Amino acid sequence: MIDNNPKRIDKVLTDKVEDVLPSKKELGKLMKKRKIRLYFGIDPTSPNIHIGHAIPLRKLRQFQDLGHDVILLFGTFTAQVGDPSERDKKREALTLNQVKKNMTAYKKQAAKILDVSKLKIRGNAQWLAKLKFNDLLKLASYFTTSRLLERDMFQERLKKEKEVWLSELLYPLMQGYDSVAMNVDLEIGGTDQTFNMLVGRKLQRIYNKKEKFILTTSMLMGLDGREMSKTYGNFINILDQPNDMYGKIMSLKDNLITHYFELCTDFTVSDIKKMEKALKFKKVNPRDLKAELAKEIVKIYHGKQKADKAEKEFNRVFKKRELPSKIKEVKIKRKRLNILDLLLSTKQVTSKSQARRLILQKAVKIDGILKEDSQEIIKIKKGMTIKIGKRRFAKMI
Repeated sequence: MIDNNPKRIDKVLTDKVEDVLPSKKELGKLMKKRKIRLYFGIDPTSPNIHIGHAIPLRKLRQFQDLGHDVILLFGTFTAQVGDPSERDKKREALTLNQVKKNMTAYKKQAAKILDVSKLKIRGNAQWLAKLKFNDLLKLASYFTTSRLLERDMFQERLKKEKEVWLSELLYPLMQGYDSVAMNVDLEIGGTDQTFNMLVGRKLQRIYNKKEKFILTTSMLMGLDGREMSKTYGNFINILDQPNDMYGKIMSLKDNLITHYFELCTDFTVSDIKKMEKALKFKKVNPRDLKAELAKEIVKIYHGKQKADKAEKEFNRVFKKRELPSKIKEVKIKRKRLNILDLLLSTKQVTSKSQARRLILQKAVKIDGILKEDSQEIIKIKKGMTIKIGKRRFAKMI
């Protein structure tokens, strides 16, 4: 049975949605009539889901709750090519083993959001790997090279005399054919996927003689206001430990508070407008709103109990200036050690160059004393505490 309540359908098609193509009204009518088949596709290029990825997954869950047929599609073929969307250079292709490993991890995390008992999971190698060369020629015959090269990232590359690879031009055709193979009514994706999804819409009309709707979800900015990226380290994975998740959200730039409330929580539009007004007229401390946001997001992915503990732990360390209740313990046999080697031995930094950079940034304290000399030899003693940045601690035992 589907839920065809007009208000609930409208909420699903409006909440955290950038656009519905070709028509929100027509998609709503279809959803009132019958169960629709929809999908969200992801190339498993990473084993982790961050809270930006969670936005379309949470949208899928809303469709599940209305009783519709939801598919989570893994790009088991396309991940081996690499989606060029929003890329200023060719994306590194993955091996089949990497794809399978990432997919296994991704499934487990998606289960924190989706109802797996009502979910269909597919991989596009099932049909793309079977296409013959004449099938590809037929697909390609529906598009011009100039149309495929119109995309902004390709134009930027061409201006800089960088390469645009043929495999990248073919990527939208492969993603587009997914819609044909699964014969869907709707595809969900971020705004960065609009071009690829429109290709699928055209192919669906050609091959299956039916309309395919497109729903784009809003894109989440990184914690520092830049594009969310592994390079910048400005994202939050949904499997981050509660304390880490809470702390990262507390580092969020103030001007992004309502952006995160809108896209990452279930707060209403009315609630968010009140927050915006309170911030504008300085009737609320941004830190207090971030604390509310941090607790809410931790609760979504880890539960209320762990969210409460994360809040107390953060206040303990950053308000009361006390040491964390749990500190990583490190045992070192040597009595003296260069500070870079010491920091590396805590496994709280990944390289000596990172350790040196943190010292230059005045982000390292030992027993409360700021360390500024990357050549300093440290006398190791039991109980000595090391603080790296705002949230990393270690204790010598």
